[in-house]
Amino acid sequence: MEALIRYLGSEYGSTFALARVFGFLSGPPDYGPGQLDTRRFSEQYASKGEDADRALLPEKTPFYKDLAFVAVQSGVCVDIFAITNEYTDLASLKFLSTESGGSLFLYPSTDDSTLPQDMYRMLSRPYAFNCVLRLRTSSEFKVGNSYGHFSPDPQYENVQHIICCDSYATYAFDFDFANNTGFSRHTAEFPVLQLAFQYSIVVPPLDILSSQSDLSRRSKYAVKRRLRIRTMQFGTANSINEIYDNVDPEVVLLILVHKVIQASLNEGVQEGRILIHDWLVILIANYNDVYKNVRHKYASSASSLIDVTFAHCQQLQSLPRSVFALLRNPLLRFHVEGVHPDYRIYIQCLFSGLDPSSLHSAIYPILTSYDNPDKQAYPRHLLSRAALLTSGSPIFLLDAFTTLVVYYSSTADPMLPYPPPQDCLLRKTINKLKQERCITPRLMFIRGIQDDATSFENYLIEEQDVDGSVLKGFNGFVSFIEEITRSVLEYMK
Repeated sequence: MEALIRYLGSEYGSTFALARVFGFLSGPPDYGPGQLDTRRFSEQYASKGEDADRALLPEKTPFYKDLAFVAVQSGVCVDIFAITNEYTDLASLKFLSTESGGSLFLYPSTDDSTLPQDMYRMLSRPYAFNCVLRLRTSSEFKVGNSYGHFSPDPQYENVQHIICCDSYATYAFDFDFANNTGFSRHTAEFPVLQLAFQYSIVVPPLDILSSQSDLSRRSKYAVKRRLRIRTMQFGTANSINEIYDNVDPEVVLLILVHKVIQASLNEGVQEGRILIHDWLVILIANYNDVYKNVRHKYASSASSLIDVTFAHCQQLQSLPRSVFALLRNPLLRFHVEGVHPDYRIYIQCLFSGLDPSSLHSAIYPILTSYDNPDKQAYPRHLLSRAALLTSGSPIFLLDAFTTLVVYYSSTADPMLPYPPPQDCLLRKTINKLKQERCITPRLMFIRGIQDDATSFENYLIEEQDVDGSVLKGFNGFVSFIEEITRSVLEYMK
């Protein structure tokens, strides 16, 4: 890999306009400078009293991070395909893909792998290369953090290098005030944000576009350098209520996931869980303070007055459920609960490159019901066993982004076609979802009366506590909200 990347780089001249390298792994690299010692993945952490979640997340060798720097300097994008169920130390390997604008894929086996489809999608869609992204703001505020699969410029602030970029690539930023005065209310000028994106694409000459018959002339395709600049002006809120009413909950969740990933990598999974829990507690406390639901002097006896559902603000109402689902996600589950460290790294890399809507469905899947394969019943259900029982619908489609599950309930009419036919509405919906996705989701069909429904029921998290156990009272989300309420009251004392 090191020799290949250096050969493709400028050291040997500009041989290629863009070099894209696919790396395939069936296990950890075990030879040469990039050899990975995977002995750390064992039960030795239990005996030594070490935190496995914290110990297995950082990289154990700088080799691949240094190689990623060389790849970026050489204009080489690296995509990693790991087809293995053994520990491969993706924590060390991931930098090759994330910092060069590439992707990281993990497949437990070749039996039901979507690797061929994922490769085809990547190679068939258009993309830009050798990209430079720069973000500038007006003087009142500044960029706080940047998130995404890119490499920061070593010299200039808020400049990111992206070797390969397609329409699915998503980058996130948060902002800080430049001083304690914030945005001035006594000026006619509004905050301004300017985004500059410079990139290269391969284009045919105009004469080829007008005459497609001469196929031999297609070799004259040229590389063009382009620059797009977008300048945006924003209004400012006059009150906290106006901020609440204009929140985009999916974008908020995206920024939270980025911060949780960062906290987990720096301090461990437990720190990530504490961060997201405390964030929700503070948000609810501030919201209740704004709406004067609870006075501090008697807050200890006012749990019934605490509004944890954001009744006054529809835009915030989905956030408690999103946080609950995030705490149940393998991203923040513990090693002792059976979360493989490589899978956690894969989830981190996947989530850190998704757009807000896709990320939301990956965190809290979309459950839709059908009366029959050609008729949708309800577009959205809670992820609850009770929803299955009360809806009366025989067929359910669950979209968890990486997985699509078609579930026929145990009470479904045996005369309903199974699996659903190719020309029905349900199949068309599935095909549309698969076509729009940046990766190929795994498709599963489960017949409740005959098949093991565990793969479907594991997504019904409403009755599961945040530690994964199913409670006797089926009150996982309910108990979570009760615990959050107690924490809010304690915080507001």
